[in-house]
Amino acid sequence: MSTTGTTGTTGNDPIDAVTLGASGPRVGVQGLGCMGMSFAYGPTDETEARATLERALELGVTLYDTADIYGLGENEKFIAPFVRAHREQVVLATKFGIVLDPDNPAYRGFRNDRAYIRRSAEGSLRRLGVDTIDLYYMHRRDVNVPIEETVGAMAELVREGKVEHLGLSEVTGDELRAAHAVHPIAAVQSEWSIFSRDVERTAVPAAAELGVAFVPYSPLGRGFLTGSFVNAGSELGADDFRRTMPRFNGDNAAANADLLEPVRSIAEARRATTGQVALAWVQQQAEQHGLTVVPIPGTRRRSRVEENTAATRLVLTDQELALLEPVAGKVAGGRYPDMSSTSAGRE
Repeated sequence: MSTTGTTGTTGNDPIDAVTLGASGPRVGVQGLGCMGMSFAYGPTDETEARATLERALELGVTLYDTADIYGLGENEKFIAPFVRAHREQVVLATKFGIVLDPDNPAYRGFRNDRAYIRRSAEGSLRRLGVDTIDLYYMHRRDVNVPIEETVGAMAELVREGKVEHLGLSEVTGDELRAAHAVHPIAAVQSEWSIFSRDVERTAVPAAAELGVAFVPYSPLGRGFLTGSFVNAGSELGADDFRRTMPRFNGDNAAANADLLEPVRSIAEARRATTGQVALAWVQQQAEQHGLTVVPIPGTRRRSRVEENTAATRLVLTDQELALLEPVAGKVAGGRYPDMSSTSAGRE
C-alpha cells in the first residue's frame, strides 16, 4: 500500500465522492452525523452547529445523517432549514424503528411494522419540510417482524416517491441478504472503528458480496479515540449518554485508554491527530474488504469538520495498519449495556 504525506490537522480542499451501493446516490467519501447537534451529548451552541453544517458542505460533505428519535424529532427540525436551502446538493438520511417514551427516559422499544414505518416516514418528511427522503434506514431490527415484511413496506415508500433509497442499520449478513432480495439496499449503517469490529464477522462480507455500501457510525469511538475524554462517568455531564456505555467507564475506561498508544504514536509520526488516524483506518477498510465505505463522524464544530475531512487524504502504511490490527480484540466492555439490538447480539 502506498503512503501519503502528512495531513496536518485541517484541510480546505473538497473531499472525493463515491457512489453508495450499486445504484445509490453520489456522496462525499465522508458524511456528517448530526445527532449530537440536538441530542445525547449535552448543550449545543446552535449558531456554531449551523455554521458546521455549512462548512461541511463547502468541504464536499454531502451525506447528512439524522433520525426521528434524535431529540424526539428535534434534530430533524434543526437541520431542516439547511437541507431545504441546499436541497440539490444534500443527500439526506434519516431513520425509523426505535421507539422512545418522553415520560419514561429509560424505555427503548423497536417497531418495524408497516403502519409504524409509514407513520414514521410521514412524520420525518413533515419535520424536515421535504418531499423525499434520499436514504431511509431501518434504525434497529424488530425481531417480531420478518425483515422481508419491513423492507417490503419501505419499498412501498420508494414506489410512492417518498423515499429514494433504502438502508439498514445494525443488521447481520443473513438479514442483509434477505432484505436485499426484496428490494435493493444502498447502504448498511453500523458502528465500525479501530475499537469496534464485530461487523466484520458477517455484515461487511455480505455488503461486499451484494455491492452494498457501508456507513460506519461512531468511527471516532464517540470521541474516545480522539482523546476528548477518558472516563465518561467522571468527566462528562449527567445528560451525556456515554456515561451508560460500559467501555467508557471505570476500570474498562482506564484499560481502553492504554490501547490508544499505537494510535498516538502513528499520529505523532504523521503530524496528524489521533482522530485523523482513526478515520483513515476506517476509510481504508474499503480497500481491505472490497466495498464502498463512507464514515459519518459527528461534530458540532467547524474546526472538527476541517480536521475530519483532511483525514480522507491520510493513507496509513501496511506497517501502521498492522500496529492497529490487534486493538479491537483487547477492548474491555461492550458498545452498549445491552447488545441484543445490535447485529453482534443476533449472530
